[in-house]
Amino acid sequence: MPAPATTYSDDLELLRSSAVAAGIIASSFFRRDVKSWHKENASPVSEADILVDRYLANALLQARPDYGWLSEETVDHPSRLDCERVFVVDPIDGTRGFLRGEDSWTVSLAVVEHGVPVAGVVYAPMRDEMYDAVRGEGARLNSQPIRRTRRAGAAPLIPAPGAVHQEMQAAGLDYTRGPAYPSLAYRLVQVATGKLDAAVARRGSQDWDIAAAALILAESEIDFADVCVGFPHFNKRDVRHGALAALSDMSLKPLVHAALIKVYGCPAPDAGDAELSTPSHTDLTDG
Repeated sequence: MPAPATTYSDDLELLRSSAVAAGIIASSFFRRDVKSWHKENASPVSEADILVDRYLANALLQARPDYGWLSEETVDHPSRLDCERVFVVDPIDGTRGFLRGEDSWTVSLAVVEHGVPVAGVVYAPMRDEMYDAVRGEGARLNSQPIRRTRRAGAAPLIPAPGAVHQEMQAAGLDYTRGPAYPSLAYRLVQVATGKLDAAVARRGSQDWDIAAAALILAESEIDFADVCVGFPHFNKRDVRHGALAALSDMSLKPLVHAALIKVYGCPAPDAGDAELSTPSHTDLTDG
């Protein structure tokens, strides 16, 4: 298949405009009596998720019909594996928070090329925050370069699941347990802004949870890794990942990575889907 003629910046502008429209649709359901149910994996989904997903599929694929499609709310199709570029979409990241009326939910959109995010948007409509990035061109918040605001003299602020919190404490890590934003994408990009010093995620996050945030972190020079294999690779047949950590201070890495590995483990080299499908802890989950 020939390489797409559009630039990464072209793709970003499409993602940005689509995210704004998706945010308007989702916002019309926010803090209202919205229908919701649970999927087979026990994660919540609402009628808002489905409608936003349908809008995005129509808007994005009409504009780029040769791109593949991978979304949390669409049945996966293996044809994406043959595409040069793929849209990776979470129509509402942080559905649990959305349903509780918390305002940090996001629309998370990315374009992945050869397994690497090249354009990405994490949009928090209720907070009027648009995080975006193009590969090689830096990351922005509301069209301005992201400038990390350091918390001089304060203990590192790190939201962590209970079991990971216990392991980091036992290892002697001096830190403050930070706010656990329901949207994993939002939690991750706060390491770029300086609101958090690190963010972690249990094993089992999927491409749509992290692809856009991974690019924003990389373009902000924030270390982000699957603690078992390094920087995540996207648009594989299995879209799940091991435990994840985003770190602004590399001195935190040994203890944070060790705690995540101790709690969640790493899949055996040939374990396949079964190993990744059963994370041992489910606190600080994302939907």
